[in-house]
Amino acid sequence: MPQGELSQVLRDVTNPEDKRLLVGPLTLDDAGVVLLGEEEGLPPGVRLALVQTVDFFPPVLDDPGMYGAIAAANSLSDVYAMAGKPFSALSLAGFPRDFDRDWMREILMGGNRKIHEAGAILAGGHTVESDVQFGYAVTGLVDPDRIGTNAGAQAGDVAYLTKPLGMGVMTTAAKFKKIDWDTMKPAAEQMATLNNLAAEAMKCVDFHACTDITGFGLVGHGLNIAKASDLTFRIRSADVPLFDGVLALAKRGLYSGGVKSGRAALGDKVRTGAGVNPERANLFFDAETSGGLLIVIHPDQASKLEAELKQRGLPVCHVGEFAPYDGKHIDLL
Repeated sequence: MPQGELSQVLRDVTNPEDKRLLVGPLTLDDAGVVLLGEEEGLPPGVRLALVQTVDFFPPVLDDPGMYGAIAAANSLSDVYAMAGKPFSALSLAGFPRDFDRDWMREILMGGNRKIHEAGAILAGGHTVESDVQFGYAVTGLVDPDRIGTNAGAQAGDVAYLTKPLGMGVMTTAAKFKKIDWDTMKPAAEQMATLNNLAAEAMKCVDFHACTDITGFGLVGHGLNIAKASDLTFRIRSADVPLFDGVLALAKRGLYSGGVKSGRAALGDKVRTGAGVNPERANLFFDAETSGGLLIVIHPDQASKLEAELKQRGLPVCHVGEFAPYDGKHIDLL
């Protein structure tokens, strides 16, 4: 659903009066966060919060085990983006009546392997007859005083991205048989990679905000932080990492539908510099599947975060800064 329509719906159903709701849907955060206390059976003085999220989608490639793994990594990512630790998961699956049972088993096993890798408990699930859909409802644990929300960015903060962009292009190219499996496999492996190490690196520094780059693309998720924090996110277009070969595919027009819908919904909130490559700019609107974390920190924390990312074998990609709001929430430079 486009962000504008989604915001309106959520505005009508949210109850901001309940003080246990630390992070709700109005800021379009990656997950909700609710506070547990004495009413829920905790000892006096103990502070603990639950991170709750749900995500599922149709197949993005033809390998059933890899599809299950990607769906799980994508669902778990929302907990990591809130600086939480996954605790339990419930699978959500839709399969046609005559769906191949071996493929069904491979999808479920692929997802289960990722849930296990995250150290979470698979506690059950729900299955319906439908077109193929798969994902998880995930519950995580988080320190209520250290939550990675959209609303915490400050003017002068810098932003780091932990995975290159381009998964919408790669899956679209694979769908239309423009690339073979050998070309697609590294992208599939990236999508199936958990954001646990990126979250660990983030929690080693004094972070201000975080999101993961998924269905709304870099522009959409970056805008959520900028809007919730009343700032402008200045994206250094040339410094945004792209997956190998993606720009060449983009020049052939092999974007997902996320570019068109993203530009329609968000275009009036974005300023694009004259020197920005148009194909590269389109990639920032394109939907990502199981993308990296966008970590927002004060500049004096940058060298420490870079060291923590390097130590874990993750890319170090400084992709922009946040500035006082100047009439546009996104500035592509």
